Amino acid sequence: MNVLGLSGSPRMGGNTEQLLYEVMRGAREAGAETRVIEVAELNISGCLHCDSCSRTGECKIIDDMNLIYDALSAADRVVIASPLHFMSVTAQLKAAIDRCQCLWARKYELGLAPIEPAKPRKGLFIAVGGRKGQTMFEGAVATVKALFAVLDIQYSGQLLFAGVDEAGAILNVPGAMRQAFEAGRKLIQ
Repeated sequence: MNVLGLSGSPRMGGNTEQLLYEVMRGAREAGAETRVIEVAELNISGCLHCDSCSRTGECKIIDDMNLIYDALSAADRVVIASPLHFMSVTAQLKAAIDRCQCLWARKYELGLAPIEPAKPRKGLFIAVGGRKGQTMFEGAVATVKALFAVLDIQYSGQLLFAGVDEAGAILNVPGAMRQAFEAGRKLIQ
């Protein structure tokens, strides 16, 4: 069982990453192999909407997004983690999501599996936001659910923590790290 974590946080070691690494620790303890990709450290151009992928099923841009395509192909489980920036995922993560347009084209225009090899996959979404209230996560959740639907990844849960902004604040949220650890264990079942 291979679990891929995509960290959209530009703040390395921040609240979102701490939760993601705890999810991965839970998955490893349950027997999975894990890999985290720090999306903010990659060079990923935005989608050009050139429609080249509508003909080929592949993006014509050659950059670090190819690492993510390969990692998605190997993954059985996918964990997407992002702090909220203006009520959605970070710009770095959104660029990677937008570049999955070629996978949408594979599925809906070319009739192919969006990710090869086709296999059952499950996904989890982790987000933290500085404001209070769960409604602030609606835009980000909709984005991740849409991505998972295109990629044939079953949306299997979410960990959303409001009122978490300062670096390290997640450690003061009772039970947050335990929830993350258990979510990682549960994800590979």
